[in-house]
Amino acid sequence: MLKDQQVAAVLPAQDLNRARAFYSEKLGLDPDNPEAEDNLQYTCGGGTGFLVYQTPNAGTAKNTQIGWMVSDVAATVAELRDKGVVFEDYDFPGLKTENGIATMPDGSAAAWFLDSEGNILSINQTG
Repeated sequence: MLKDQQVAAVLPAQDLNRARAFYSEKLGLDPDNPEAEDNLQYTCGGGTGFLVYQTPNAGTAKNTQIGWMVSDVAATVAELRDKGVVFEDYDFPGLKTENGIATMPDGSAAAWFLDSEGNILSINQTG
């Protein structure tokens, strides 16, 4: 029933204005509904998208909540760093980042960062 349908992520924000500024200034995204006061809706590639809504629960998840597929993780990390995005470093069994980027056994690469609300976001590249 749902396998052929598009999906969209939903992210929490404690402060929508702060989130709007982060997504615009750091990631180059502007909401589809700039006049809305209770949520921000963003459209990304291939008709995908996500919604940011206000809640005091923002930043409490300890897992990746949304990820973008890119053709070159290293180049995207460099571009986002130039805009002030700080990448996370991890050292877990089976996952270690170097300069903010993890290379997986299958040759894919990924990097993680936090948005202004403490949500864990990622960029991913297939091998």
